[in-house]
Amino acid sequence: MALLDNDKDVLPLSSIAELLTAKVRTLKMYEEKGLLPLKKEAKKLYSINDVKKISFVHYLASMKKINANGIKYINEILENNMDEKNKTEFLDLVEQKLEKVSGKDITDVEII
Repeated sequence: MALLDNDKDVLPLSSIAELLTAKVRTLKMYEEKGLLPLKKEAKKLYSINDVKKISFVHYLASMKKINANGIKYINEILENNMDEKNKTEFLDLVEQKLEKVSGKDITDVEII
């Protein structure tokens, strides 16, 4: 049995939108505002680790009603002040909290 590579880019935004019960347009808007992990390839694919970050962004925007500048600031704090282990533990904690919230509880955000 092969081990999973959580850093391998395999998922398109449409699949991530389905996983998050979000609209593709919403995720594209996050991308346009620079809130998603940067991808340089023409066909943008995301990893499992990227999905955790994207779900965190979606949570901040839709549940906490934080605007794009606030989310950028929070992401900057995470990137600059947490090592990979603590960042992973933090995102895992957020993921556990999100598992308790149904997709219907998160309202899709069209403008942030």
